[in-house]
Amino acid sequence: MDNQELEQNKHEKPIPLLPKALLTGFIGGVLWSVVGAIAAYFNFTSVSPASFILRSWLHTNWSDGWLGQLISITVIGLLSVLTAILYYGLLRKTKGIWPSATFGVALWFIVFYLLQPIFPNVSHMTDLDINTIVTTLCLFLLYGIFIGYSISYEYLDTVTKDNV
Repeated sequence: MDNQELEQNKHEKPIPLLPKALLTGFIGGVLWSVVGAIAAYFNFTSVSPASFILRSWLHTNWSDGWLGQLISITVIGLLSVLTAILYYGLLRKTKGIWPSATFGVALWFIVFYLLQPIFPNVSHMTDLDINTIVTTLCLFLLYGIFIGYSISYEYLDTVTKDNV
């Protein structure tokens, strides 16, 4: 039997980097939105995923419940794909954790300061209590590190493999 025909000698084609980045963005959005919903449930923050996505435009009872949270988490996961594209386009070649952490803090500032008029249900950044500020800043920091470091690592790993 020829070595090429054996199953263990076959190699899978690697997934291209951009689809990996998009998947990382979706998973990161869903993961950290779930953590944000849990933090809001335990009153670590007054801001939940539903207060951003649904409660800003819908003022119904169901949008504050589990269904509203589930829909909001899914929408944030889809919007997070755009964030991953942005990181992929601008910062994928960076090394280390600090560019990713800075990206997460910048996203927090953009969402809570620049985009605040879009979310009338969320208080202005200066009116938020310290627990909400610290919790959401940490969530965005971890989200930025998750997205950014994953994309940068995959890119640098791919470049390293291609040069070997």
